[in-house]
Amino acid sequence: MDLKLQNKVALVFAASKGLGKAIALTLSAEGATVVIGSRNKAELDKTAAEITAQTGNTVLALPVDVSNADEIAGFIKQAADTFGRIDILLNNAGGPPFDKFENIDEEQWQQALSLNLMSVARASKLVLPYMKAAGSGRIINIISGSVKAVLAGSVLSTATRMGVVGMAKMMADEFGPYNITVNNVAPGLILTDRIKHTLPKDVDIEQAMKDKAKSIPLGRIGDPEELASLVAFLASDKASYISGQTIQVDGGASRAIY
Repeated sequence: MDLKLQNKVALVFAASKGLGKAIALTLSAEGATVVIGSRNKAELDKTAAEITAQTGNTVLALPVDVSNADEIAGFIKQAADTFGRIDILLNNAGGPPFDKFENIDEEQWQQALSLNLMSVARASKLVLPYMKAAGSGRIINIISGSVKAVLAGSVLSTATRMGVVGMAKMMADEFGPYNITVNNVAPGLILTDRIKHTLPKDVDIEQAMKDKAKSIPLGRIGDPEELASLVAFLASDKASYISGQTIQVDGGASRAIY
């Protein structure tokens, strides 16, 4: 399927590896000009070179810490100044640490809010003028399956991601008249480094992953490319009537009915 993303400019955060990298590669393969960001410049440059080699398309790599308001603003301004437009924003960030509620201190709460909630608010507000000028836009937030079902130790992630769910609903209402859609993608178990942090400590990782896969109706852990395909669809005109939604990619693992 040709998603017609040629001449579109897509910003992808946390894109040096994992889900962000898979999403950036898929968008580039569909013809988009991709601007990728993460904190590690060396990994980011390597990823940009890999994507360009595979797709033949321009990739701009700009280091950014999405928990820092000034760095987000600088990233978005440089992307817009370079390409003259912004059509797609992929909000993504590494998750906060797992622990029991009683063990989490004030600093950890503040860090999680900056990383996983305020980063979405700040970036979305900053791209809005460019999308309004273009007459359309796509904002897609990578959150977590913990917004649909309890995941032990995930109170920081769950609390901040639930905030993103509510914010996306409000933005979908407000941005709809400008032909801008806002959606969330909630991964279940996807084969990235992050999955290791969801496992109990001092266990055999391979066996633990096999055990977790038993609870997934499809019987396996997902690949990053499978989630990236959904993101590319949501970023396209094919998804122009989908907004304000939280879509799970979890192999059927969630038992929630709605």
